[in-house]
Amino acid sequence: MQYWLFKTEPDAFSIDDLKNKPTQIEHWDGIRNYQARNFLRDQVKSGDLVFIYHSSCKNVGIVGVAEVVKEGYPDHTQFDPESKYYDPKSPPENPRWVMVDIKFKQKFSEILSLKQIKAMDDIAEIGLVKKGHRLSIMPVQKQEFELLLLRCQG
Repeated sequence: MQYWLFKTEPDAFSIDDLKNKPTQIEHWDGIRNYQARNFLRDQVKSGDLVFIYHSSCKNVGIVGVAEVVKEGYPDHTQFDPESKYYDPKSPPENPRWVMVDIKFKQKFSEILSLKQIKAMDDIAEIGLVKKGHRLSIMPVQKQEFELLLLRCQG
């Protein structure tokens, strides 16, 4: 099992949106960064756990956990001219972009803020605390995932 952090803007899609889906499952679409795409395509697997991280909002931080339930497959939004994620250079026979499906697991009672994460001495490898790391999908080391999860649940 691997561990991940997926960033989302809560006004576009939040942990509550995921929780309120009829099956509590949703595809994670719209990734248009090659490194993040490569994670989704090559490394994110069914059963992996994902921190949901709200960004570009008043209260930035980790808000909950989801589980990957379907591995990478073509992101349909790349083929839709009406979508803001449309990519005219991505042909259906050789799609450029992928998505995964995630299932809601848990919403935390309090947000673990970026400021709190940066203040944790044992958290040094996650991209959130490194300068220049702005990926929307990033790996999390098992030890750091466990420490952050304890902090979120504590």
